[in-house]
Amino acid sequence: MKPSLTLAFLLAFLPFSMGAEEKRPNVVFLLADDQSTYSMGCFGNADVQTPNLDALAADGIVFDHHYDTTAICMASRASILTGKFEYKTGCNFEHGPLIRELWQQSYPILMREAGYQTAIAGKIGIEVTEKPNAKGVLPESDFDRWGAGPGQTNYQTKKNPSIAQYAEEFPHSSRAYGAFGRDFIRDAAKQDRPFCLSISFKAPHMPDTPDPAFDDIYAGKTFTKPANFGREAGMHFSEQSRQGRQYERFISWGYADRYDEVMAKYHQLVYGIDVAVGMIRQALEDSGVADNTVIIYTSDNGFLCGSHGYGSKVLPYEEASRVPLIMFDPRHPNSRKGLRCDALTGNVDFAPTLLELAGVPIPDSLDGKSLLPLYDEPETAAIHESLPLINVWGPKQVHSFGVVTKDWKYIFWPWAADDFRATEELYHLEKDRMEMINHAGDSSQVSVLEAMRQTYDAALDHWKTESVDFHGYAPFGTIFERETPWKEKASLAK
Repeated sequence: MKPSLTLAFLLAFLPFSMGAEEKRPNVVFLLADDQSTYSMGCFGNADVQTPNLDALAADGIVFDHHYDTTAICMASRASILTGKFEYKTGCNFEHGPLIRELWQQSYPILMREAGYQTAIAGKIGIEVTEKPNAKGVLPESDFDRWGAGPGQTNYQTKKNPSIAQYAEEFPHSSRAYGAFGRDFIRDAAKQDRPFCLSISFKAPHMPDTPDPAFDDIYAGKTFTKPANFGREAGMHFSEQSRQGRQYERFISWGYADRYDEVMAKYHQLVYGIDVAVGMIRQALEDSGVADNTVIIYTSDNGFLCGSHGYGSKVLPYEEASRVPLIMFDPRHPNSRKGLRCDALTGNVDFAPTLLELAGVPIPDSLDGKSLLPLYDEPETAAIHESLPLINVWGPKQVHSFGVVTKDWKYIFWPWAADDFRATEELYHLEKDRMEMINHAGDSSQVSVLEAMRQTYDAALDHWKTESVDFHGYAPFGTIFERETPWKEKASLAK
């Protein structure tokens, strides 16, 4: 009787297990590089053409208060992969690569261990090392299909060995990544396992080298400048924020005197991504898996593009730290309604979201929260009361720490040597998304300032207790203290 009972048990269980497997969705995670919110029609810019991204937004949900907790690519990508703040990954330029212990907890590794086919293409942005302060390597063997490359990669497809096979048909990398995604989807859809495809576009990162196939899209176009454009709109910012390359690049990158020319190239680069997104969505349809594939689109950081008289990124201001986020789950009743969500979200939220979609337990050590409750209730749900905004890269004068809530932002600039003074900034984002009024010295906002200081102090306490003890992150727990005199932390800061 035992064999019969065992067989009966297995037969009874098999349909359930197969059904559970079928319900696990495929995932496509698409990441731009240096893309601002105002580069997309679905975020309100009537000057640009982003038809495929706008269609994705109409199908899914647009998140309007999404922040990269560090507005520079390497650190942001480490946070995206692991769901942890920068001071818990220890990964950024001038600091160090991602150590393998943390990499093993990243979403590509955990999803592959859970049975997903995994692929990555483009600028992965991180390297993995066995221990702190050692040379890192690319984790090519940790994916089922590899189309990524080292460093910044290259806009010329032929100069990226992992995707060079697409160079003849698609000489520019953006569409080549679309072709890589198309081919992986075609092959993965034939298997009996779900897949996770991650594509990290180089665009629209400098150098501004758009696909010449789209030269006619913005030829002769005049672009509307944002209301906070130009140096006169940044006079209320801290002196510290003007010491890095972001300030100088307003001039050297042409925003001051060649705005339309520079922005035409920038938006043309985004248009190339848009075409690649269309290729990927068509591949999902052609392969018969579109109805069971969740798509997420975002950027590793934004871009200032002349706002407040700055170029580039890094700084905690809106144009650099707040970025596009679109999520589309075709299985969900809230899809195809053109909904938007104004809850606060961050780049640390992607790893827990993907893990929950895959049915993988979410580690307690993650700082992010799954976005799925927001998809269920986009108008009422919340997953964060605040998020940190971190910069410990570049000139030490520009190092800053801040916190953002749905309605307010507080930034502390600690550097107080060489005639500088430690500076606070407070912006009422609900009414002043352009960050034109610093309320830190406003007597009518004293209670808000104190509340945001307390939020900041709690975030700094988390840094002190949770930061890695390598790659130079621990001292910032003291450097960013608001009330500690500069003379007591100057040696750490220098």
